[in-house]
Amino acid sequence: MTLNYKHILVAVDGSKEAEWAFKKSVGIAKRNNATLNLVNIIDTRSFAAVEAYDRSIADRAHKFADQLLSDYRKEAEAAGVRDVNLVVEYGSPKTMIPRDISKKVEADLIVCGATGLNAVERFLIGSISETIVRSAKCDVLVVRTEELPGEEPIAE
Repeated sequence: MTLNYKHILVAVDGSKEAEWAFKKSVGIAKRNNATLNLVNIIDTRSFAAVEAYDRSIADRAHKFADQLLSDYRKEAEAAGVRDVNLVVEYGSPKTMIPRDISKKVEADLIVCGATGLNAVERFLIGSISETIVRSAKCDVLVVRTEELPGEEPIAE
């Protein structure tokens, strides 16, 4: 039995693990002729206290997300993925990715890095990828390793 994914959601945050997840999701999207949804959730909890003093933080975070996703879109299209969507939202990645965004893009596969940028939160309340695995209604691929040059990802 071969699984065929049509709507892949990949969560990226600028970390190296998220980049590995992105690269593996590109290979999966190409093999399945799938839509690749690049998602960045701006975690409002992480800058809410600071933003009271500096209102430009949200704007800078949004510009970073736009640039990150735009660069990834170009890379995915150059690799042969025909349909790439960009999603930037504000909120908690732990709840928005598996519930709201996956439903919005009709994801049948979520790809994420095993760890992201926020080590303190991971230590205190568990990782975002762990929460996605527990609460997603579709398949989840948690990427722990970098794809080696010339190596094809194994997920179909």
